Amino acid sequence: MSERIESLMDRVVSLCKRRGFVFQSSEIYGGINSCYDYGPLGAELKRNVKEAWWRAMVVERDDIVGLDSAIIQHPEVWRSSGHVAGFADLLVDCKVCKGRFRWDHLPDPKQCPTCGPKGDLTEPRAFNLMFETHAGPVKDSASVVYLRPETAQGIFTNFLNVVNSARMAPPFGVAQIGKSFRNEITPGNFVFRTREFEQMEMEFFVPPADDGTWYEYWRKERFAWYSRYGVRPEKLRLREHAQDELAHYSKGCTDVEYEYPFGWGELEGIAMRGSFDLNAHAKGSGKDLSFFDEATKSRYVPHVIEPAAGCDRTAMTFLVDAYDEETITDEESGKSETRTVLHFHPRIAPITVALFPLVKKAGMPERARELQRTLMDAGMRTYYDEKGAIGRRYRRQDEVGTPWCITIDGPTVEGDGSVTVRDRDSMKQVRVAPQELVPMLLQRMRDWKRA
Repeated sequence: MSERIESLMDRVVSLCKRRGFVFQSSEIYGGINSCYDYGPLGAELKRNVKEAWWRAMVVERDDIVGLDSAIIQHPEVWRSSGHVAGFADLLVDCKVCKGRFRWDHLPDPKQCPTCGPKGDLTEPRAFNLMFETHAGPVKDSASVVYLRPETAQGIFTNFLNVVNSARMAPPFGVAQIGKSFRNEITPGNFVFRTREFEQMEMEFFVPPADDGTWYEYWRKERFAWYSRYGVRPEKLRLREHAQDELAHYSKGCTDVEYEYPFGWGELEGIAMRGSFDLNAHAKGSGKDLSFFDEATKSRYVPHVIEPAAGCDRTAMTFLVDAYDEETITDEESGKSETRTVLHFHPRIAPITVALFPLVKKAGMPERARELQRTLMDAGMRTYYDEKGAIGRRYRRQDEVGTPWCITIDGPTVEGDGSVTVRDRDSMKQVRVAPQELVPMLLQRMRDWKRA
């Protein structure tokens, strides 16, 4: 890995802390490994990612509904699903360097990553990834519960509730966004792999004979979603899992992968889960989780196609992919400077529009605040800044990915009310009449494409 590529991730991480995207959790106490807090801009970025996903999966469709299940489920849920017995990684320790590694992550078990050929590894042992806790006043075996390692099981256990209350019939989906927890052996690469994370999962229930068709549909649909929101297509690929990678119940699985600074990594998985989950919970609970088709007068257990993505990983991908450093040369002076810019899609950007009064007098701040309220009412996220030279204010907003900056000056207050709109990507400026401002920005949001 080249020094330039390695430093790219360092620069992104530095920007995240400096500008309030991501902080080390509990930093004033020295931090805690693999735990992060999202600052003001990071919270907005994650919210926008979730809204964009929810819009595509639920709002813009009539065959998918939403759900929000509890983090703590009945412990029998995890026994029936196989997580208590089988949700484990193989763990090895190095007796020389005292390092701890996942067995399947070692390129050669005889070559320990830290010690090289001198490494002396213990025998692999199973390590369950679920966090265990207790519910109630007494800590004993009867009070053991688990923090969910995935949101999917809450969907499967509510299958009949959704069918009956929402009057849904296959093919249909149930979508959910929520926190999950996995006691990862080797978390790392910033927020790419953490022990506490947020998932965006959808379980699509289909007649058994149609699972192949819907699997291909969701592979294409989920791959295209990232490009629609500005991720460079050349940085994306679909990777079909080999047979030895599949779960015992799975007929197929494909990862949407992104080329990160540290290499290709999974961004989202689309899996054919068959009827395993519904059958497992039917057996464990004693409830019939089949579906009766009124049209054919037949009963069957639906098969499931599952697109599952991590919100934190998706937000990080948008950050890494949007990051750019450009050399800007002033035409008059000939001096050059480096412009750091995040080329976010306007619907993903934490701030949509920044407003700058040219000076802090002559009614300009008041007019800027009026415009800010108008833009807020139109559903845009705004930022007000009256400090420093306009050029420096532009650079601050470029660095956090704000698509447009509006300058309020003398003509705005004393003349026709027009303002200057500056575009982040092209850096071009246009004069816009007040009544045209909101329609123009909304149109630009709809038409935006990555240059």
